[in-house]
Amino acid sequence: MKTPNYHDFYEKALVPIGHKDLILLQKSDAYCPEKPFTHWLIAVEGVLLPQPQIYYHWKVSIYPATDEGDFNWKNPYYCSPNMESMDYANSLASTLVQSSKKDELSSITLLEKIS
Repeated sequence: MKTPNYHDFYEKALVPIGHKDLILLQKSDAYCPEKPFTHWLIAVEGVLLPQPQIYYHWKVSIYPATDEGDFNWKNPYYCSPNMESMDYANSLASTLVQSSKKDELSSITLLEKIS
């Protein structure tokens, strides 16, 4: 797995996609009928800020993935707003993992749009 920021990409969970979430995934831009996406890959990603010193903000991304963890990094299902603290991003990622295990991920992520 390589993403543009693979040095600052922390996979948190690979969770099977529930039936309700799969229905909404199939209606989203992240859906690819040629790929057998069966899982959510939930990750915390560092976003390097453009300034002289190395400084990061963090976001949580959710990608449809195969059962082996293959995913298209160019087409996430969900990306959170940037956060100053990695602790906040980890907390949100944990919440999203729990929601995905209950097949309730789609109800949370529908509250925000990917820009």
